Amino acid sequence: MQQVISVWVRDPRIQKNDFWHAYMDYEICLHTNSVFFTKKTSRVRRRFSEFVWLRQKLQENSLLLLQLPHLPPKNPFFSLNNAQQVADRMKGLQRFLEKILQSNLVLSDSCLHLFLQSQLSISKMEACVAGKTSFTVAQAVQSCGLRRFHSEEDLQRDLSVFCDSDSDSSECRDPGHKTRELTLNKSRSAATLDLRGTCQEEMLS
Repeated sequence: MQQVISVWVRDPRIQKNDFWHAYMDYEICLHTNSVFFTKKTSRVRRRFSEFVWLRQKLQENSLLLLQLPHLPPKNPFFSLNNAQQVADRMKGLQRFLEKILQSNLVLSDSCLHLFLQSQLSISKMEACVAGKTSFTVAQAVQSCGLRRFHSEEDLQRDLSVFCDSDSDSSECRDPGHKTRELTLNKSRSAATLDLRGTCQEEMLS
């Protein structure tokens, strides 16, 4: 069976850090039957600065054996309210992901999987890959989207795995019906939650 990896960058949203500072993040949707992915469908939100981090880490980890495609250039006059600029950047980010996902060397990189299928912050992704967290890369990917939570302690109590929500974007997201279902299950018995759930930000220039 031919392996297919489909990725979309869409739904740009302006997020506010405070009254004076805002940024834009994008939803990354992935559908695949590739053996490189244990989770076949996922949705996360990432900002431009996280794309920059990803490219840098992939280039370092490939030991310069692979020339990665470029990200959309930074525009000093980029405006969150300019629909054309936002659309052009979003298309550029999607083309970047589509190209890197064609490389088996990149597909074997844990940083890519955490970027695409978890909502961990950059610092948490680096710590996880370095083995400095209480959870593995696989656990971070699998747990993303199981339920909404506000601290690592909450998730440890229920699942003994983590999916960090303190990234620059927002907490792990899940379709409404799945969230309601998980909430109902939790009210019945938190102990019945397992790892079978699936997971269905950009620096201002």
